Amino acid sequence: MIRPLLLLLVLFSAASAAPAQPLLPDFAKYPTYNGPDLGLTWRGSQATLRVWAPTAVALHLRLYASGTGGTARASYLMKKAEGGTWTYTLPAGTTGFYTVQATIGGKKMAEVADPYAHAVGINGQRGAVLNPATAQPPGWPEDLRPALKQLTDVVIGEVHVRDLSMHPQSGIRNKGKFLGVAQLGTRGPGGVSTGLDHLVELGLTHIHLLPTNDFASIDETQPASANRYNWGYDPLNYSVPEGSYATDAANPTVRIREFKQLVQNLHIQGLRVVLDVVYNHTADAGRSAFEQLVPGYYYRHNPDGTLSNATACGNEIASERPMARKLIVESVTYWAREYHADGFRFDLMGVLDIETMRAVRIALDQQDHSIIVYGEGWTAGPSPLPEARRAVKANVSKLPRIAAFGDELRDGVKGHYAHQTEPGFASGQPGLEESVKFGIVAATQHPQLDYTKVNYAKAPWADSPGQAINYVACHDDRVLWDKLTVANPGASEAELIKMDLLSNTIVFTSQGIPFLPVGDEFLRTKGGAHNSYNLPDSVNQLDWARKARYESVYEFYRRLIALRRAHPAFRLATTELVQQHLEFLPNQPAGTIAYRLKDHAGGDTWQNIVVLFNGNRTAANMPIPAGKYTVVLSGNQLNDSGLGTMDPGGVAVPVLASSAMILVQ
Repeated sequence: MIRPLLLLLVLFSAASAAPAQPLLPDFAKYPTYNGPDLGLTWRGSQATLRVWAPTAVALHLRLYASGTGGTARASYLMKKAEGGTWTYTLPAGTTGFYTVQATIGGKKMAEVADPYAHAVGINGQRGAVLNPATAQPPGWPEDLRPALKQLTDVVIGEVHVRDLSMHPQSGIRNKGKFLGVAQLGTRGPGGVSTGLDHLVELGLTHIHLLPTNDFASIDETQPASANRYNWGYDPLNYSVPEGSYATDAANPTVRIREFKQLVQNLHIQGLRVVLDVVYNHTADAGRSAFEQLVPGYYYRHNPDGTLSNATACGNEIASERPMARKLIVESVTYWAREYHADGFRFDLMGVLDIETMRAVRIALDQQDHSIIVYGEGWTAGPSPLPEARRAVKANVSKLPRIAAFGDELRDGVKGHYAHQTEPGFASGQPGLEESVKFGIVAATQHPQLDYTKVNYAKAPWADSPGQAINYVACHDDRVLWDKLTVANPGASEAELIKMDLLSNTIVFTSQGIPFLPVGDEFLRTKGGAHNSYNLPDSVNQLDWARKARYESVYEFYRRLIALRRAHPAFRLATTELVQQHLEFLPNQPAGTIAYRLKDHAGGDTWQNIVVLFNGNRTAANMPIPAGKYTVVLSGNQLNDSGLGTMDPGGVAVPVLASSAMILVQ
């Protein structure tokens, strides 16, 4: 399955293509370098630069006073060294900015920042001679990750740095900035909590930030008032924070320190931070540091020498080549070490190869076993890398402790992502029960599922629940409220709210890891926009007035997340436990799903939990095992302590249209 429409519409795809290379060299014969010191490394106040450029006949290092403009104040010929690298040790105390320029085949290539740059000037054109370890907020060495027992305890909220704060009534000072995400004590319309306070109040464990590394589409020299917007899936420098999110993009220290302050403040509030990383392509292949230093090596090509394009962005990274893999692994581990990142979401993970993703997991485990890794288990087009080698959903069994998004549940619940007017189970569309059940068991093997009836995967792809990310919406495509609106013409607001609550009740009571785009908990709308990657703040910003307007909806979501976090039965850690404790109840009406979590599943205080989903637009009578029950969820009402008791006495339980019910013993 292809990735939703974001990447298919990126405008720079054709313009970014590198020149065709009909006769590609044998890249396997290139020397490789295994040392840990690529890029700038520091000994006291003295920096040494090491750059891999095996086909260069010369490599010049140039120093500048500023991050852009002006002439070089010094130029040094770097020294050829082992493994195809070039090195130069700068005089102690050197400051400013630098570029490198290769001479290859008698041609002087463009000046670029090296691929391992950890600090840059404005717009990322030049590296900065700066030790990032010196750019810290107070107390940074004492920063610790919040505790995490197991992967299925994770509750992810996805948000864009700018979206969280830009609304005029957000109450946040540094709108659109890292510091805006870090600010506490903010209030919006009706006195509702906003920003970081809202994320804490909602009960999330992990905040997934859309790309925060340096990306190409925003001109950092322009004022914030220019209303520049992009999701950021057009990477420029992989291992540097984005400058437009800093209060001073021209000062390389500021973006580093302020991003660390964001992480630190979230950690203090008990929240972990997931970085959305985009190692599958670059914004501009031809002008990239990769192509200017080692032409052809970092990109995959078609047989005719043109760039292959499994990303739909004009190029794809050849992650299977040793030095490309090394850069990806070392960049990820750098973010975890230097910025204390707690997790990574890999954009179009299916473009990357299995061995690279395994190497990422192993390297992160050497720092902290609890760092979460997940990604999109698909590509956006064909790739020359064979399917058997790609990190796609079907190969997740070869990726221990790496998770993938489950589009089976997503499209089963709300309707097909690309067929916008097509409804899903939660809107009464028949025939999707098995696809939803596939997500309920977290894409694992379960004896009661008929996998032939699942919409996409015809076999389980997760070895354990912690490998499945359950969701019904994300930044891509229409937000949930807009999808329900367009797929259910004529439905009243009250009916749409029922479908909305049912949709995410399914997500948050399913096994696996639940994922929520922040704002869905108060019926976020983008006015129907299905691909808002470069649309203005008026479309993308979180409208905090909706939190006040739909207070009851928000309160339901907050209680739903609390219910999941309080009851381990919804968070079983192994496939065996799911098979042992989760049973689907037979003889249910069409358009409904019923299951029971039995025998104190996961050590839960509740002995049995019966979960009923009625996706029909009319009420349904659903048979359940005899006995006395306490109702904890019914439609839009949820109370962990109970809403009342029920003893069906062998008679089917009436469940309202487009709603869920949870009964416990």
